[in-house]
Amino acid sequence: MSTCKEISRACVLALCGMAGLAPHAGIVKAQERGAGQVESRDIGNAGAMRSADGDRHGLPLGVFAVVAGTRFLVKLEQDLNTKTLHQNQTFQVRTLEPLEAGQGIFLPSGATIRGHVSRVEPAGTTGRAKVWLTFDEIQTKFGRLPIVAEVISVPGDHSIKSGPSQEGVIEGRSSTQKDAAQAAAAGAAMGAVKGVKDKNKKEAAEGAALGALEAYLMEAGRGQELDLPKGAKLELELGRTLYLVRE
Repeated sequence: MSTCKEISRACVLALCGMAGLAPHAGIVKAQERGAGQVESRDIGNAGAMRSADGDRHGLPLGVFAVVAGTRFLVKLEQDLNTKTLHQNQTFQVRTLEPLEAGQGIFLPSGATIRGHVSRVEPAGTTGRAKVWLTFDEIQTKFGRLPIVAEVISVPGDHSIKSGPSQEGVIEGRSSTQKDAAQAAAAGAAMGAVKGVKDKNKKEAAEGAALGALEAYLMEAGRGQELDLPKGAKLELELGRTLYLVRE
């Protein structure tokens, strides 16, 4: 058997020599395996990057797994503002970096992820705006795949809550003591205007105190709406393994 292989190999080398070509290792290996016979490990070779096409090519399912905990950046395809958002409203984001599975297989960046607003609380309702985003499916060249992910980072002063029933909730910024103090100073100035005009010091002082108190209470109880503009970048984390194969 080994003698046959050696003779076959010698024939290939001889033909390459007659054509003035250097023998390629891949040709020799393919010839040794036999025409039309491709080993599955060639498709999932760790040394070569390969865009997922939805087929398994005889490889184990685990090779196509983008594991839970993988983090990646996306950008919003439309504005999200808690003042106008409503429950079950749909939205889209687009991936900014590839999602990598095993052995060099990956999903290119630019894939669209569709989601919906599972809950929203405007600032006027609770004093601090909140929104819960749920991601439903990711669109690939070979079809739609279910995806489970949550937001772990957002731009600006927004924060992320975690814990039971609160995972992935985005919170807007509430008013600070500094904001309230500045409002109080402005209120005091406005309240004193009438007394100053009437040249009544007592009335000016009382008006200033009342204006400051009203402005302070108003600002202290007021939060800011959460505004995420189109193009804003969000960092997501997979909550469940994503398999880059057709279902």
